[in-house]
Amino acid sequence: MSPTQTPMSAVDRAWLRMDTPQNPMMICGVWMLERPISMKRLRHTIEERFLCFSRFRQRVVDTGDRAYWQDDPLFDLDNHLHQIALPGKADKAELQKLASDLNSTSLDFRQPLWQMHYIDNYEGGSALLIRIHHCIADGISLVRVMLSLTDKTPEPRLKKVASKHHSKPQQRSAIQKLLHRAVDNTQAATHQARLFIQSVREEPSYPLKLASTAGDVALDLIKLGLAPFEPKTGLKQPLSGRKQVAWADPLDLAEVKACAKALGGTINDVLLCTVTGALQRHFAAHKEAIPDSGIRVAVPFNLRPLDQPIETLGNKFGLVLVTLPVEVKDPIMCFRQVQENMNRLKQSYQAQVTYSLLDLFGRGPDIIERRALDLLSNKASAVLTNVPGPKEALYLAGSKLTQPMCWVPQSGNIGIGMSILSYAGTVQFGITVDKAIHADPNAVMDYFRQSFQALSHAALAGRQGGPELKAG
Repeated sequence: MSPTQTPMSAVDRAWLRMDTPQNPMMICGVWMLERPISMKRLRHTIEERFLCFSRFRQRVVDTGDRAYWQDDPLFDLDNHLHQIALPGKADKAELQKLASDLNSTSLDFRQPLWQMHYIDNYEGGSALLIRIHHCIADGISLVRVMLSLTDKTPEPRLKKVASKHHSKPQQRSAIQKLLHRAVDNTQAATHQARLFIQSVREEPSYPLKLASTAGDVALDLIKLGLAPFEPKTGLKQPLSGRKQVAWADPLDLAEVKACAKALGGTINDVLLCTVTGALQRHFAAHKEAIPDSGIRVAVPFNLRPLDQPIETLGNKFGLVLVTLPVEVKDPIMCFRQVQENMNRLKQSYQAQVTYSLLDLFGRGPDIIERRALDLLSNKASAVLTNVPGPKEALYLAGSKLTQPMCWVPQSGNIGIGMSILSYAGTVQFGITVDKAIHADPNAVMDYFRQSFQALSHAALAGRQGGPELKAG
C-alpha cells in the first residue's frame, strides 16, 4: 500500500458500493443567496475552509477487496467548481429543473467525489448547488462542513478552519462486537430472513452470523428482519434514475413550536405528522387506496456526539424505520399515533443495529450487500431526513444565505427522498422523486403546507387530547 493511501472504513465502503445508476449516492444541497458573489472570493473561501479537509483532495481507489482514499496528484479546483447562469428571468422552476438534472448525474469516480456549481441570475441573486458522495461523510457532518464556509456577518476576515489530516479508526462498539460474534442459530428467522441467511451461505468465505443473539439488540435485529415489506403503492415503482427536485416555501419555526406546545409533543412529532398529512393528500389526489397499516420511511439517526470536532468526517449514523399513519385522517389522532411510534423507537436499538449491519456488509462481498440492501429497502417507501440548522442567518462570501436545502440519497429501490432543515427561524422542506414514480413534487410541497395548517388549526383550536408531554 502506498503511503498516500488510507483504508476506507467498512461503513463508508458500504455507502460507496450502494452507488447505482438509478440512485447515485450523493448528498445534494442548493443554497439560495440574496445577491451575486465574486468567484474569486468564493474560490478563496473554498480553498481556505473546504479544502483544508484532506478528504476533498482525495479520490477513491477500489481494488474490489478493499477501498482506499488516495491523494489526487492532479487535483485542480477547476474540475470541481463551475460557474453557470440560468436563462432569461430565471425563477424557482428553472433552478429546480437544474437541480433535478444535476441530482440525476453521477460524480466522476476518477476524481475526488464532489462538485459545486455557482449559479448566476437567480431571482436577482445567485445560488450554489453542491454534490458530495455519501462515502465521504454523513449528512450531519457535511452540513457542518458546508456551514463552516459561512460567516455571521457579510464582511469577516477569512480564517482557516483547523483540521486533522486523518482521524484514527474508531474501535468497534459493544453492539458491533455483539453482532460480529453472534452464533449461527437461525431458527428464529421467518422465510424472509431465511432467504437472506441463504444468500450469505452462498458465500462460504464470508460467514455472517446475525441471528440468535441475546438481549434487546438481538430482539431489534429480529424485528427488523421480520418486518413486512411495504404495501404496494404508487410510491414503490421500478426506478428510472431521473430525479425531480422541489422545495416548499418555508414554514415559520415559531408557528411549528406553538403547534408542538399546544399538542404536548415535540417539533419533530409535528413535522413527521405534517409529512404524513402531505402523503395522505397525495394518495387522495391520485385516487389511490391508502394502506390501512400506514407506510414506513427510513430516517437517519445520528450516532455521533454533537460536540465531536468538525474535522471528523465519515459516516456515523444508523437508520430507523418510522411508520407514518397515513390511514388516520383526523390530524390530532394522526399526531398522537406519530408521537406513540416515535416514543417507541426512541427506546429501541434499531439505529445501532443498522449501523453495525452496514459495518458488517462493508467488510464482505458486494453480492451480500446488494441482497441485504434489496431486503431492507423493500421495507420503506421513502427516506426522510430532519437536520437542525443554524438559528441565525448566515453569509457566504458576503452574500446572505436566504434559503438552504439538502437531500440525502435514496438507496436500493427507494425512489423518494424528503428533507427537513431548520434555518434562521424557518423550517425548510424539500423532496426528490424518481421520475418513474407518479408523484408531482411541487404538489407534494403544497400538500405539506396544507397539512401543517390543518394540524396547527386543530391544535390551536383546543382539540388536542391525551396526556401532556413536554414540548421539544
